[in-house]
Amino acid sequence: MASHKKQSSELIELVEKLNKDRSWILQQLDKGNWPEFRPDLAALERELGQLLTRATEYIEENC
Repeated sequence: MASHKKQSSELIELVEKLNKDRSWILQQLDKGNWPEFRPDLAALERELGQLLTRATEYIEENC
């Protein structure tokens, strides 16, 4: 049981770190950085946001 709780905690920590990275990408785009990559990075940020939402829902339902 302790191992399951540890895995859940590590998964939550990973999702939080990835969400910070996603937020950082969004901030950089809002500042106008990397205009030549903006469409691709914006799409990546949206997809990462959706993935993290699904991961959070999974953790809440199963852990």
